[in-house]
Amino acid sequence: MPKNHNNREIFETWPIPKALMELALPMIFGQLIILIYNLADTFYIGRTNNPLMVAGVSLLLPVFNISITFANLFGIGGGTLISRLMGAGHDDEAKTVSAFSFYMTIISAGIFSLSMFVFMEPILRLLGASDDTLTFAKQYTFCVIVIGAIPTILSMTLSNFLRSTGYAKQAGFGISMGGIINIILDPLFMFVLLPKGYEVLGAGIATMLSNVIVCFYFFVIILRLKNNNILSLSILNIIPSAKNVYAIFAVGVPAAIAVTLFDVTYIIIDKLASTYGDIPLAAIGIVLKAERLPLNVGIGLCQGMMPLAGYNYSSGNFHRMRETVNFSRMVGLIFGFVSVAMYEIFAPQIMRIFIDDVQTVTLGTNFLRARSLATPFMFMCFHLVNFFQAVGFGGKALALGSARWVVFNIPLLFIMNYILGMYGIVWTQVVADIMMTIVSLIVYRKFEAQYRL
Repeated sequence: MPKNHNNREIFETWPIPKALMELALPMIFGQLIILIYNLADTFYIGRTNNPLMVAGVSLLLPVFNISITFANLFGIGGGTLISRLMGAGHDDEAKTVSAFSFYMTIISAGIFSLSMFVFMEPILRLLGASDDTLTFAKQYTFCVIVIGAIPTILSMTLSNFLRSTGYAKQAGFGISMGGIINIILDPLFMFVLLPKGYEVLGAGIATMLSNVIVCFYFFVIILRLKNNNILSLSILNIIPSAKNVYAIFAVGVPAAIAVTLFDVTYIIIDKLASTYGDIPLAAIGIVLKAERLPLNVGIGLCQGMMPLAGYNYSSGNFHRMRETVNFSRMVGLIFGFVSVAMYEIFAPQIMRIFIDDVQTVTLGTNFLRARSLATPFMFMCFHLVNFFQAVGFGGKALALGSARWVVFNIPLLFIMNYILGMYGIVWTQVVADIMMTIVSLIVYRKFEAQYRL
């Protein structure tokens, strides 16, 4: 089968640091912009000094994370398979995988949007919305999820496709553009176009519009690259082989389950925190976003690692694959430990960026200092899970991803909340991820020994 893709030298011949940075830096930058525009909503809403608005928006984090499960199902499931098919030289099969994943993303996102519209209030109540925060949560949910689910999820899927074929710069630019647009539109809708009291609705409209624009951008890029890329959005290529459908779901389902369990954990955190009042809920909501800086950098690094590792695994270049894994791990850990030091020093200042309420800042400072200690261990956990996704070992990825939440994190949340109260909630992450890092390394070492890597 002829090779029609013009980025193969990145995967095959470039030095590992150069290749990894070529693929990872645009994604890291894009992840930082995602972080900024996610924080922008909280920042601008925090300018109202209304903890109820902050708490209402914070409740939506688990719902938004559900949308990521669909992007992971077909974006990671399809994207990693596309990289492996490229490595094996099966470009025509990669076209059918991309088209199938594209249309399945639209269908699943549409069902998710409709479900949220029908069951919005009971879901938000389940997440811990009180009578005081429900209206704000509903305003934000309607814009970002009910209207915005399809463009948001589709944007993430298309970004994964571009990254998996070596077009990380285009993928990173699209993500970054969306964030910048959102940052510009937030204050416009919140403080200029809508009346006082509707700041949350304005933030939701701004976020939804930015995601629509990004989705359109990715459409244009993929159509313009169609002669130099193996991606296809044609309905004529929508039926892949049964083997490839299985391969998509073998990696995509574990990736989706991992995010779902992550989401369940955040729901539990919100529910436990809400029992202590709206102020602790607002504080933990800010912390869960403020702690994302090193995690988003780590996610971007892993996004660059995955196509490189998957391609070389499929092509049989195991030495190059292992170098990719080791170098990306070293870079991620260095950044993680530096980040811990920064959070410990600047936690109060970070909290004050979002809100000036004294109680919220005091609680949030303590919460942030505790949870930040988990950062290097969190990176190790999802780095190894992403590696197994990249090389097609969905079972191992599922086992590790599930164990992190089901075996360690979720049970420890209840145990430590019972023993230590409110502070037990935030210390759980450190304890759970140290344990999970040990387990993950054992599994990876056995994988290396089994395949003589």
